[in-house]
Amino acid sequence: MKKRQVVIKQRKSSYTMTSSSSNVRYVECQKNHAANIGGYAVDGCREFMASGGDDALTCAACGCHRNFHRREVDTEVVCENSPPNANN
Repeated sequence: MKKRQVVIKQRKSSYTMTSSSSNVRYVECQKNHAANIGGYAVDGCREFMASGGDDALTCAACGCHRNFHRREVDTEVVCENSPPNANN
């Protein structure tokens, strides 16, 4: 059995500033309420609304956990390019 040695070199990036922001929304509920009888039925809840108090992961509209709601992520990445450095 041969052993391999892998060397990873990192290149110096010409990007000076990178920032990203993401907005997460939880939209329609996808919990199958009829799974125990072999069917498929969703409750029609269109957007997660956090319950107040200690149970913030439960939807106030349908009573389901936040994980049952479809997650939408809007991500924006901004990179600013800098001029090449003559010393490199």
